[in-house]
Amino acid sequence: MTQVNGKAVQLKEEADEPGWEVDPDDEWGVAVVETVGRQLKLRREAVGMRAADFGLAVGYGEDLIYKIESGKRIPRPEYLDKADEALGAGGLLSAMKEDVKKVRYPKKVRDLAQMEAKAVEIGVYECNIVPGLLQTPEHARALIEAAQPPYSPDDVERMVAARLARQTVFERDPSPSINFVVEEAPLHREVGGTMAWTRQLERLLEVGRLRHVTLQVMRTKSDPHPGLDGRIELLKFADGTAVGRGDGVFNGRPVSDAKQLRVLDLWFSTVRAQALPPRESLVFIEQLLGES
Repeated sequence: MTQVNGKAVQLKEEADEPGWEVDPDDEWGVAVVETVGRQLKLRREAVGMRAADFGLAVGYGEDLIYKIESGKRIPRPEYLDKADEALGAGGLLSAMKEDVKKVRYPKKVRDLAQMEAKAVEIGVYECNIVPGLLQTPEHARALIEAAQPPYSPDDVERMVAARLARQTVFERDPSPSINFVVEEAPLHREVGGTMAWTRQLERLLEVGRLRHVTLQVMRTKSDPHPGLDGRIELLKFADGTAVGRGDGVFNGRPVSDAKQLRVLDLWFSTVRAQALPPRESLVFIEQLLGES
C-alpha cells in the first residue's frame, strides 16, 4: 500500500497476476517479451521517469515494473495501454499487445490454435471429457486443477486462459465447418459442481446451435466404434492438406501423410455415423439440462 495525493493506493504485485511468467523453454516467446520489456524501459528512461513514479502512474509495484522491463514477466494488455498513456507513446506501446498476445499461452497450445485458425474443417471426437473448444472457464479450471501432481496456481490460470483463447475459432469469418462428437458419460459428470455443470450444458447447446457447427452425442449403449481408444482430431486446410491424430492409431502422434489421414477420416466418419444426429443430440442435452 502506498500514498498518492494523500490517498492509499494498492499497487499490483506478482501475486495479483498469476500465470504471467515467461516459459524459459519457449525461445520465441522469451525473445518477444524481452524485446517488449526493453522498449518499455527505453521509453520510460527517455522521458526521464523513475520506475517508482511510473509504477504509481500505471498501478504496479516497482519490483513488478523491473521484472516486466527485464523480460521476466509478460505485460498484460491493459498494462501496455496504461504505459502508452503515461509515457506519451502515441499508440506505439499499445500496438505491442498483438505480439504479446501470441506468447501469452504455452507453445504447444499456440501451435494448435494457429492450425485451428487456418483450418476450413475441424473434426473432434472426445471419449472421456468435453472437448476443450467447448469448455466453460469453470469446467476447464476444474479439469486442470484435478491433475496429479497438481499444477501451480499460476500454471492453472495460464492453461485455462490458453484453452479459452482457442475458442475464438467460433468467431472466424469465413467460418470453418466444425464437427464434434462427445460421449454421453462425460455429460453426466458434474465437473466443478452442479452450477458449473449446468453452465457447461448450456454452453454445449449454445455452440451446437451455431450454423457452422454440428454437435453429436454418442450414447453409452451404442455399439463399439473406433473412437473407444480415445480422442480423434482432424484439421483440414484450404490448400487440400490436413493434419490429424488419434489416440488409438499411429502411436497417438500427429500425422499428415495421405494414407494415414484416410484412416483417421474413416474412423471419424464411422464415429459420426453411429452417434445421435445433431438435432436429437441437442434434444438429449436439453433433457439433461432439465434434470439439473
